Amino acid sequence: MHLPRTFSAILVYSRPVLVFGGMICALSIMWQQNPVVYTIGVSLLLLSMTFDLVDGWFAARFRPDAPLAHLADRLLDKLVYSIIFPVIAVGMMWRLLVMMPDYSKGQLLHAMFVLLLCVVVLIRDNFAAFMRGFAVRQGIEPSLSEYNRLRTMVAAPVSALLYAYAFYVPEGPSSWLYTQFSWLANFPLQGLFFVEILFLVINLGSIAGYCRKYGTFCLDELCLGDQLLRRRILAVFPNALTVMNALMGLLAVFFAYQGRIREAYLMIIGAATFDKLDGALARRLGLTEPLPEEVAERRVNLGGLMDDFADAVSFCIVPGWIFYICLRDLAPDSFTTLPVGLVAILYSLLGLGRLVYFTLDKQPIPGFFKGLPTPAGAMLVLAPLIVFSQAAGDSSPWLSLWGYFSFGLMIFTALLMNCYFIHYLHMGRYMSRNPWLTRLALVALMTVVTPWFGLVCLAFMGLYVVSPLVTWRIDPAEAARESRQTDS
Repeated sequence: MHLPRTFSAILVYSRPVLVFGGMICALSIMWQQNPVVYTIGVSLLLLSMTFDLVDGWFAARFRPDAPLAHLADRLLDKLVYSIIFPVIAVGMMWRLLVMMPDYSKGQLLHAMFVLLLCVVVLIRDNFAAFMRGFAVRQGIEPSLSEYNRLRTMVAAPVSALLYAYAFYVPEGPSSWLYTQFSWLANFPLQGLFFVEILFLVINLGSIAGYCRKYGTFCLDELCLGDQLLRRRILAVFPNALTVMNALMGLLAVFFAYQGRIREAYLMIIGAATFDKLDGALARRLGLTEPLPEEVAERRVNLGGLMDDFADAVSFCIVPGWIFYICLRDLAPDSFTTLPVGLVAILYSLLGLGRLVYFTLDKQPIPGFFKGLPTPAGAMLVLAPLIVFSQAAGDSSPWLSLWGYFSFGLMIFTALLMNCYFIHYLHMGRYMSRNPWLTRLALVALMTVVTPWFGLVCLAFMGLYVVSPLVTWRIDPAEAARESRQTDS
């Protein structure tokens, strides 16, 4: 039994040494740009990753009752990630500024995103340690959620991949090992974004899991009965989703300037998703309910102001902006006689007017919107622009048709948003009650890899435009529900 114990200890306790060696190699690479040192550094990271993936199985197989085994594994995980992810963040900036001085906007965005990802990883580790310690002090046995297990499994491979990409030195030795590492270093940027976004979601899901499991107990102890303080702490979560809404809108403009209208549309879908989630989360946390009399002193709702601002950016200003970019940049000589800028401004102003009406409306209809909601309006007017951009890229004879159609649709949608006598069903709540519609939307979203994505989105939103012909029969009390079961 001594050999398995020794081997298990080597698997666990050698990982920080290997990662520290990888950090030393990274510093040497940035100083001397030696491909041999690069090969050694990546090898150390991959060896550490292998140990991380194997040590749990080995301990469960040979030392299932080892004292403090889980504690040691968590502490060493935290130590390893505290070393490697800051190194990766620095390495990404080094690659951008030293190895790729003529970097593109996409590469700059990627480096900034990796920096954000590394910060989130470190925040998650410290937050998890705090919440586990709090649970132990409360006599609660900490347990791993699916997100935590998944995060533990993927953190080491992701860190090794990013290390190999960040510190790549070209023109190295003609060895098999360096060739394989070069393949990792030249991983497509789109693939890296996918892996990193997935890893970011896993980390955020892990944080949310800790909040869901221990958040109530933690707030009870921290707030000491102060309901206003409790509400301010809870408001951070929906407000963060609101900020993501606005950021998605700005990213849509970024993609539009690159002529990538399909990606811009996906960002608007993301903004609409965050817009749905922030309101649902605020209601779930009780933040929309009035405060008790003794603490109801604040008259300005910061969360509401942030939500209005994010909606104004993502669903009023950004669609008009993208419309102007498309008709002026993608086909500069085809629509010179049309008042494109005026229509873009008109759409934004009427969208803002619709938001003001929605905010000041004293007699809202539960579960319904008066007039076309601005997220739906944004997704409606941008859908034909996807087809328009494809036609511009292919020099299609249909270019003029889609340009004039988009122009007319902007005016029609701007007016429809302010037709308050038409009542539109709250689609987010309806999808929560009817999962089949969510699945249908996901199937429609899968067409993003096909040339028909714009047409599918246009058809989907067109059905929503005419939906009041059917949905007016739905009882408002039923439409306002957010779950499939009625509250008992």
